[in-house]
Amino acid sequence: MQLHISPSLRHVTVLPGNGVREFIKVKVRARRVSYRMLFYSLLFFTFLLRFVFLLSTADTIDAETKCSTLGCLGKRLGPRILGRRLDSAVPEVMYQVLEQPLDNDELKGRDDIPQTLEEFMDEVKNSIFDAKAFALKLREMVTLLEQRTRNAKIQEYLYRHVASSSIPKQLLCLALRLAHEHSTNAAARRQLPLPELVPALVDNSYFHFVLASDNVLAASVVANSLFQNALRPEKFVLHIITDRKTYSPMQGWFSLHPLSPAIIEVKALHHFDWFAKGKVPVLEAMEKDLRVRSRFRGGSSAIVESNTDKPHIIAAKLQTLGPKYNSVMNHIRIHLPELFPSLNKVVFLDDDIVVQTDLSPLWDIDMNGKVNGAVETCRGQDKFVMSKRLKNYLNFSHPLIAKNFNPNECAWAYGMNIFDLEAWRKTNISITYHHWVEENLKSCLSLWQLGTLPPGLIAFHGHVHVIDPFWHMLGLGYQENTSLADAETAGVIHFNGRAKPWLDIAFPQLRPLWAKYINSSDKFITGCHIRT
Repeated sequence: MQLHISPSLRHVTVLPGNGVREFIKVKVRARRVSYRMLFYSLLFFTFLLRFVFLLSTADTIDAETKCSTLGCLGKRLGPRILGRRLDSAVPEVMYQVLEQPLDNDELKGRDDIPQTLEEFMDEVKNSIFDAKAFALKLREMVTLLEQRTRNAKIQEYLYRHVASSSIPKQLLCLALRLAHEHSTNAAARRQLPLPELVPALVDNSYFHFVLASDNVLAASVVANSLFQNALRPEKFVLHIITDRKTYSPMQGWFSLHPLSPAIIEVKALHHFDWFAKGKVPVLEAMEKDLRVRSRFRGGSSAIVESNTDKPHIIAAKLQTLGPKYNSVMNHIRIHLPELFPSLNKVVFLDDDIVVQTDLSPLWDIDMNGKVNGAVETCRGQDKFVMSKRLKNYLNFSHPLIAKNFNPNECAWAYGMNIFDLEAWRKTNISITYHHWVEENLKSCLSLWQLGTLPPGLIAFHGHVHVIDPFWHMLGLGYQENTSLADAETAGVIHFNGRAKPWLDIAFPQLRPLWAKYINSSDKFITGCHIRT
């Protein structure tokens, strides 16, 4: 077969090889090459040549031996196109050395291990190391630095645990001075509230708040911030619940510092008839909890000496030893319907919150038959604080938890909660709470480790009405990145976490939001050198 093309490119003739002349003519339309097409073609080839040049140059620099431009291009593009991976340039012996476990005792007493990267580089430059010796030295240095970092973190967590668990001498001084004042000054023993205001304690036309605390200074800040920001303080009633040892100082403080026209009631637990009638489930559970923790944890020294737990696990275990989690003040909220049988609705406040707005609109929120009005903690701009779900509090590796709950379900916050006591009395929330507390004790605290929130999440499951996050901003006691401007815009701010505002470990940029509600000229405040 022969092919003939005319000089004008207009005809193409195909001649078969069998001698029979056949013509197959193809009409080709004449085209002219434009300058624009020529320009784009040159531009395309220019980029293509630069791409080939860069690939070949990089490959030549990285390779141990020289290669041609096309060879380098094929070496680079071939494995990528065919889905293959290039062999690593790191010698296999280095992987073998670095993967071998190194006993911590092998590093004790060694003074030949580089302490910094600069020392390591100087030693490498001044010595002749093969790949194995290089890996050995690198593994020793990294392991030593990891040990020091771990020990430093554990010491930090231990010091913070001691600082957050101890009673500052200023607070102890305040309690002792007020107790003395209560015993010597009749004004400090004045009845709260005044006899003519006692009917308001059970009047549902008032706005009732409940605060459970054994910290006089913290309680005073909550009360001051609540009433100073109220539009109608004469309609506000604050019920303060405390323990037997703190009753005298608490009574003395609010007797000497009346916040009229607001109404304040101070009662100790032993003043409630319900507590004196017999066995109280929460107190029995606390006694069992103390016995289990003393056997299960072994104290802070045993926790810190663990060589297997990671630092954040050790921090969590230390937190379980905090006095807050063994205080009846932290558990008492589950008995609000029994403590206040005449009230229909209350707002419960923790003693580490600060109120920054009028809270009376909380009574206008339609709870839709739910018991607990709370802020969800899985949605919000602060991804560190507002990222909590049930899996953050409950142990879903336990079959009892995994069977009954969804790990990705959103959690909610204690600290500022609206409780519809009338709706609560129609449920079995309190019974469910104590049932799961017992289950956790039976399983040696394997369902959850600490706090009242995990059993609360279980007991109030299906009974929570979500309220606007404006009413409760969390994390000021453990989120260092919270800005003062953001905190000032919230209705209620909560110093949950270890960095309580009355401690020296409080975040200095956030502490003024709490301290401004302390009267720095008060004789008890100045006498105990409480910083404001």
